[in-house]
Amino acid sequence: MRFALSVEQRDFAASLRDLLEGAKTPQVIRAWGGGDSGPGRTLLRQLADAGVTGLAVNEELGGLGATAVDLAVAFIEVGRSGAPGPLIETAAVIPTLLQQLPDDTLAQRWLPEIAEGRAVASVALPPHVPRALDADVADVVFRVEGEQLEEVEPDLLERSVDAARRVFTVTGARTVAEGVDSAPAFDMGVLACAAQLLGAGHAMLDMTTDYAKNRVQFGRPIGQFQAVKHHLADALVGIEMATPLLYGAAIALGNNDPHASRDVSSAKIACSDAAYLAARKALQVHGAIGYTAEYDLSLWLTKVRALQAAWGTASVHRARVAESLRSVS
Repeated sequence: MRFALSVEQRDFAASLRDLLEGAKTPQVIRAWGGGDSGPGRTLLRQLADAGVTGLAVNEELGGLGATAVDLAVAFIEVGRSGAPGPLIETAAVIPTLLQQLPDDTLAQRWLPEIAEGRAVASVALPPHVPRALDADVADVVFRVEGEQLEEVEPDLLERSVDAARRVFTVTGARTVAEGVDSAPAFDMGVLACAAQLLGAGHAMLDMTTDYAKNRVQFGRPIGQFQAVKHHLADALVGIEMATPLLYGAAIALGNNDPHASRDVSSAKIACSDAAYLAARKALQVHGAIGYTAEYDLSLWLTKVRALQAAWGTASVHRARVAESLRSVS
C-alpha cells in the first residue's frame, strides 16, 4: 500500500508547528509542572482554535469529524512541542468513548465544550491506565470499570519522572453510563501517545543537530565528527522506520480493521523505541548538560521516559501483537 499525507494534512501540521513554536512551550511546561496551569490552559485553547481538540468530535457536536490520520498528524506536532496537559484524554479518548454510548447525553454535555477549548477532560482506563492525568485541572474526570462509566474526583497525586505529568488516583465514583466498550477509546489513546512519542523524537533530533552544528571542540563543530554523524543518523533511521507503522495503524483504526489493535500496539512499540533511541543519542552528543533541569532538552527526555509506559507498557503491547499473530496462524 502506498500512502502519503495530503496537501491539507501537511499544511495542518505546518500551521500547528508554527503555533507551537511561537508558544514558548518550555516555559509553559515548567509552569505546568510547578502547579501554574494558566499558560498551559491558554495553549490548550489555542490548540482548540486550531482544531486539535475537535478532530475526533463529530460535526453535529461542533467538531471536525476528522480521521485517525489527522489525529496522528496533530499529535506528532504536540509531541514535538512538548505541550503539557491531558491532550490525549481530551482530544482523542473522551470523544471516542462518549460518542459510542447509546445515550448521547454525556456527549452533548461535554464534547461541544471540548471541541471549542472550553473544557479539559481526563480519564482512567484500568488496568493499563490506572490513574488520571492532570485530574486536578480537568473539568471532568471519568473512569471505566468493566462496562461501567464513572465520573470521579482526583485523590492522591503520584510522582512521575516527568514533572509536567501530574497523575492522580481517583475516588468518589458515580456511575453515569452502563454497557461501555472502552477498547476503541483505549486504542485511540495508544495511537495518540505513539504519535506524541514520535514527535518528541523529532524534537530531540532537531535540538541535537543544532547543538552539533554550534558546539566547537578541537577547533571544529562536533557535527563534523564521524561518530556524532552516526549518532544522529541512527536516531533519524529509527524515527523514519516508525513513521509508516504509525500511519498504518491510523488507517487501520479509521477503516475499523479487525487487526487495528495489533497495528496500534506495533506503532506504540516502534515509536517508543525510536523516541528512546533519539533520547539516548541526544544525551550522548550533548553530554552532561543534557541532564540538567535548566536545559530544555531535559523536558523532552523525561517526557519520553514517562510516555513509554503510558497507555500500556511495551510488554503489554508486545503481548497484544503476539496474541493477534497466534490467532491468525
